[in-house]
Amino acid sequence: MIQKLITNIKKTNAPIVVGLDPMLGYIPESIQKSAFAEFGETLDGAAEAIWQYNKKIIDAVYDLIPAVKPQIAMYEQFGLPGLTVFKKTVDYCQEKGLVVIGDVKRGDIGSTSAAYATAHLGRVQVGSQLLTPFGEDFATVNPYLGTDGIKPFLDVCREEKKGIFVLVKTSNPSSGEFQDRLITDSASVESSVFEGSSSSGNTAAGKPLYEVVGEKVAEWADSCMGDDYSYVGAVVGATYPEMGKILRRVMPKSFILVPGYGAQGGKAKDLAPYFNEDGLGAIVNSSRGIIAAYKQEKYASFGADHFAEASRAAVVDMIEDINQALENNF
Repeated sequence: MIQKLITNIKKTNAPIVVGLDPMLGYIPESIQKSAFAEFGETLDGAAEAIWQYNKKIIDAVYDLIPAVKPQIAMYEQFGLPGLTVFKKTVDYCQEKGLVVIGDVKRGDIGSTSAAYATAHLGRVQVGSQLLTPFGEDFATVNPYLGTDGIKPFLDVCREEKKGIFVLVKTSNPSSGEFQDRLITDSASVESSVFEGSSSSGNTAAGKPLYEVVGEKVAEWADSCMGDDYSYVGAVVGATYPEMGKILRRVMPKSFILVPGYGAQGGKAKDLAPYFNEDGLGAIVNSSRGIIAAYKQEKYASFGADHFAEASRAAVVDMIEDINQALENNF
């Protein structure tokens, strides 16, 4: 699947992914009224509104982009009807030839992690049948539990030729509370304890946690390779370009999924370090900046009834913005 992502990026000349993270507040009143008229002001009604909204946006932009990234929480909040729409969205995007990155951020150990991997990337045995639950092409994964939490995903990735993006340095402001902490290696800690000195503080000899995680991602990546890039990628926020530069070197064979562009403050001019010299190696996400573009002053002239056309215009502008920035840096 990593090769399909690369092929799609080359075909569209668009190293971007559209985050399908719908909120009812984004959905024009006309769509909500229609859905509520049919299903009432219920979870089913909300899910139908989201489905109609998603479908129109996908129809408007699928020929311009290589991939989409639905965030499962935005669907889960509407219960089982919402999860049904999540699955419908995954299937519809794949019918359009898009790669689907399931933004599910799963992380656990043993059989639980294996079940998550099966649910989102694999197939489950039901009697004599092997059935596909959600069927995304990639999934985002939280590495906090270590290799025990990642290995079941690697096993499914090898079997199904699918992929994961491991959280390494996220784009949110408080990410540094843990991810930027300096970590000493076990030998240094053991030495400090043996000598009776304190090892409770950060030391100049330590590495930030995100770099330690990046090194582990590189190790996992080597064990699960496609042609030129691994099935194991990483999530590194656009809001931290200097850290992105370091992590690009640490994880040369991993594609980097870059959230934080646009609405969260990430700038196109800062994205070059996330890419390799071949012009590949990264894919930049925009969610509400695309799907709620009609609410921005720049695209307000489209109006709520033409929200999908506004989304298409925002995609075109994003592609131009990023490609121009990359051309200026390579």
